[in-house]
Amino acid sequence: MVQPAEGIEVLAERCVGCGLCLKACPFGAITIADRKAVIDLDACTLCGSCVSACERFGAIVLHEDEGEDTGARTRPTGDVWVFCEIDPSTDSPALVSLELLGVAGQLANSLGVRAAAVVLGPGVSRHADRLIQHGADDVYVAESDELSRFDDRQYTHVLADLIRAHDPQIFLGGATATGRALLPRLAVKLHTGLTADCTALQIDGDSGLLLQTRPAFGGNILATITCESHRPQMATVRPAVLPAPVADATRRGRVVPCEINALPPASLEWLTYSERGEGDLDLREAEIIVSAGYGAGGADGVALVAQLAQALGGALGASRAVVDSGWLPYPHQVGQTGTTVQPKLYVACGISGAIQHIVGMQSSETIVAINRDPEAPIFAYADYALVGELTDVVPAILRELEAR
Repeated sequence: MVQPAEGIEVLAERCVGCGLCLKACPFGAITIADRKAVIDLDACTLCGSCVSACERFGAIVLHEDEGEDTGARTRPTGDVWVFCEIDPSTDSPALVSLELLGVAGQLANSLGVRAAAVVLGPGVSRHADRLIQHGADDVYVAESDELSRFDDRQYTHVLADLIRAHDPQIFLGGATATGRALLPRLAVKLHTGLTADCTALQIDGDSGLLLQTRPAFGGNILATITCESHRPQMATVRPAVLPAPVADATRRGRVVPCEINALPPASLEWLTYSERGEGDLDLREAEIIVSAGYGAGGADGVALVAQLAQALGGALGASRAVVDSGWLPYPHQVGQTGTTVQPKLYVACGISGAIQHIVGMQSSETIVAINRDPEAPIFAYADYALVGELTDVVPAILRELEAR
């Protein structure tokens, strides 16, 4: 007697009900009934932990080439998809979605497939032209008034159906509040992997797999991750990490209306919506950012850096150490755990250059670094390096600006 489970099966004649698999399963997908292991299909992710735990008896077998959602392949096939968000404050595609369409086009060209945008909500077909101009070959539109507000359960239901129907090999989304709620749930639904907060994406020339690079171990190293056996390969990328493609009004693409099956009940209750105030800080929109690091030494040093930001007509940023020390509030933080920025000018004052900070500002057009340590890692990324005490260098710059 055999219990099939989407690529995994329990051989009842070998199972002795010892419970080792139950203890090994990190997802609580296994129970013991009538002294036999039973696998919950909805909870199982095909991770294989139970197979290893049952090595002595060989009662659990994993078949990665079976099952509806395992997606095991010898080489990737299918198109490259981007989940495109619509910014409610501007009623237009979010900038991070346009950035992702740029990299999706590059990935698709490497694979010889098409780049596609998928967008959900009422009347979203009106955004198709702009998505095509920014790199989409196809735009899948799922239009419904019921999708007017983001609900992770309902959006997951729609996207899972579309992915099963069209079988893309790569699915990308922004590491935004919406993307971080949606893509993990979608990955579980599809029994596939997800790499969050990527800083680079490229195709491996030999295997055709998506190489997903992200900071790891607190930002101390960069890890490159692949998803070899399951599809789609999924990743999120933070806003402003990738350059947005320039719109090409001559591009032509295909708009694909999508049928929506009955939606599950909403999981979220919307209480209110308020737009960002005029005085609220948004570093992503600043063309000039002057950031204070731990080398500022305290509130007085930060105040000096703030003067430079004001003199240059820029915004005041900060490293994580400055925020953790309480010298500036969190909205000023730039980096992996703060805001990713892409200004025309970035001035780093007393910032050593930890990876978690670098990934948040390395795409700036021009980087100026001020640090007393000539060996500071930040200088490897700087276009202009000023070695000296912050308290000497910044006042000298302020005097020069005032003289001009």
